[in-house]
Amino acid sequence: MANKNYADEEMTVTLELDDDSTVVCSIVTILEVQGTDYIVLLPLDENGENEDGEVWFYRYSENPDDPNEEPVLGYIEDDDEYELVADAFDEFLDSVEYDEIVEEE
Repeated sequence: MANKNYADEEMTVTLELDDDSTVVCSIVTILEVQGTDYIVLLPLDENGENEDGEVWFYRYSENPDDPNEEPVLGYIEDDDEYELVADAFDEFLDSVEYDEIVEEE
């Protein structure tokens, strides 16, 4: 499982929702699960904060021939696929927490 951690750079993306509203999300990480990339987003309120810790998972793909092209996000509609991504994110969180504990020592 490969992880690309963007948390240090505080990168954000603006999503347009089905009701035509927009929400700014912080990019937590990109996970590779069974050969597919997924992006983990932390939706932010108008103050740039997230009070409830809710994250959103999307399929993620980039055009390898044009790095300047906007990445494509896709919905995860299959419950089993969603669970695989959620489990991979839990493992990512465990590794981040472990790394922070090791760095403090």
